[in-house]
Amino acid sequence: MDALIKELQLFAQGYASVAGVDEVGRGPLAGPVVCAAVILPREEEKRIAGIDDSKKLSVKKREYLAEKIKECARAFSLASVDESTIDEINILQATRLCMKRAVEGLSLPPDYVLTDGNMTLDIAFPQESMIKGDANICSIGAASILAKVYRDALMKDYAALYPEYGFDHNAGYGTKEHIAAIIEVGICPIHRKTFVAKFWDGRVRKPSVNI
Repeated sequence: MDALIKELQLFAQGYASVAGVDEVGRGPLAGPVVCAAVILPREEEKRIAGIDDSKKLSVKKREYLAEKIKECARAFSLASVDESTIDEINILQATRLCMKRAVEGLSLPPDYVLTDGNMTLDIAFPQESMIKGDANICSIGAASILAKVYRDALMKDYAALYPEYGFDHNAGYGTKEHIAAIIEVGICPIHRKTFVAKFWDGRVRKPSVNI
């Protein structure tokens, strides 16, 4: 996915700054949804080799590429929407809001926006949704890498505060270990209450509890 095939088509139509946008963290039981927007360089000599859907890459490869993307991109932006907002407006609307924030946070305003999935954003720029865009569109893949590396690091920080749940290796997703911890000690401040309702008994984790 090193060649900017879709982006090159848009360049040929007169668009100069094409942003790819993706999210990470729609499914977890805890933590924010994180989105990134990236405008990659047009010049062939500045292309970044190895960009792909972040889920297909090793941790080491993702972290390496994230640094290359930050170094080489014409512009990039990260945004997040926290668990309380997710509970209030639902995960779909929270993701749309997060993507909007990422796009509007770019230091270079895009003139065309490519989003992963089937997502229409409330933005002032022309946009297009791309199914499996993170695996097929270079700038969306770059956004997926930045978002995942950022969110994984954030969840490791939360693991130090709330060690019961294994956030350092499950990133907040509903593993058996994670669900068992919720059943045993209750939830912590970053849990999404609407996501754990089926097995949460209403208890909140006590700071002194360890399992």
